[in-house]
This record gives sequence, C-alpha cells and structure tokens, in this order.
Amino acid sequence: MTPDALEVPGAVNLRDVGGLPAGASVTRHGVLFRSGNLAQLEPQGTAALGELGVRRIIDLRADDEVARSPSRIDGLEVTTQRIPLFLGSVESFFADDLSLDEMYRRLVEDSSSLVVEVVRGILADQPVLVHCTVGKDRTGVTVALTLAAAGVETDAVIGDYARTEALLPERRNRRIVEFLRRMHPEAVHLEDLATRSPAPVMRALLSDVEERYGSPAEYLRAHGLTDEELVELRRVLLRPL
Repeated sequence: MTPDALEVPGAVNLRDVGGLPAGASVTRHGVLFRSGNLAQLEPQGTAALGELGVRRIIDLRADDEVARSPSRIDGLEVTTQRIPLFLGSVESFFADDLSLDEMYRRLVEDSSSLVVEVVRGILADQPVLVHCTVGKDRTGVTVALTLAAAGVETDAVIGDYARTEALLPERRNRRIVEFLRRMHPEAVHLEDLATRSPAPVMRALLSDVEERYGSPAEYLRAHGLTDEELVELRRVLLRPL
C-alpha cells in the first residue's frame, strides 16, 4: 500500500492527496480525499471513514449508479453533495468505445460548470471526499484540475492520477473486464476505460487545457470560478514548506 493510501475496509482506491509539491508549498494532509464508491464499506470501514473526520462527500456518480450501489455511510455526520459529472451514461462510453483521451476531453468541455461545482464543494467543507464509481476518471480528472489550479506541480498531479491503476484490485479488474467484454466483444478501449490510468493521458489533457485556456486555473475561471475562490482554494489545499 502506498503511503497516502488508507485502510478503510471495503473502500476502493481511497487516499489522501496531501504531501504533493507545489513550489514553495505542499498539499495539506487530511483536507482532500479521493476514492471509488462507498457501496462496499464494511462496518469497520464506515467507522474508519468517520475517524478521518470527513464533513462532506461529493459523489460524482449518475442516478442509476447511486441507485444500484448506494453508499454505506449511515450514522456518519456528513453532508453528501451529488454532482453527476457525465452528460450521458457511463455505459455509453463503453458502447461508443471512446479512448480515455476523448472521454476526458468531453468531460472537461461538456461538464465544465459541474467541475466548478465540485471545486466549490471542496471549498465549502473540509475534510472532503470526492468519489465516483472507481475513483479513476471522473474523480481523476476533477481532482487533477483542482490540484493543478491550486499550483501543484504538473508531474505530481500526473503521478497522483496514475497511482490509481496500482490501487485497483486485480481480482476486481478481471471480473469487470470479463463482464464488459461479454457485452462489447469488439471494443478496443475497454480495458483502458475500466482499469487503467496512464500518465501520458493525463499529461496530454493538462497540456490541452493549458494550450486552450492558459492554465487549469484559467479553465476554472473561464467557467465561473472567481479570483477570490482560486485564492481560497490555494489557502485550503496548500501549506508552506
């Protein structure tokens, strides 16, 4: 287990994004967590999540995903904020056989106002947990843009995204890929969509955002985040070295 991964029984891909370099600063521990869904939390896992002090959970899943796999967080004093991030179903991305590059490009463009909502949710309460189903794509892109906008170094942002692949259980990957392959036998990008978080994909996305907007911070500003909110984001997420 990597140093920032957390032992929360039943949670997938749960980790703290603290400790990432940002020039003369570093991201704070215990402020922003990210994960896959919380539908398989064991009782000890729910208790462990409570011990992290999480005050807000931002759930990026669509209505059908939430109905199928509700979070096991009963008893926790936490605000749940629903921000379904895809404009369309998760299944459609497999059916259309999109590459990760194309899916992320669509997410950044089609869900820009929702990405800003996530950032505002992070500012509203801390500690905060952002999650989707696997914690790889919707969570990965949103957290990457948030960290980059706060000033985290590009290589560290990419490294945090890429770490997901090593945290997904191999047994889970095999089961999911076999299930999806029965439905989409000819799909080229299926395994990437289901199991992988390649560093070059995130590097390309951040480069594209920089080319078109100037920076991730300017991307968020272009879609409604204020200068004051950007300053607050840096204050919340970063501490001086």
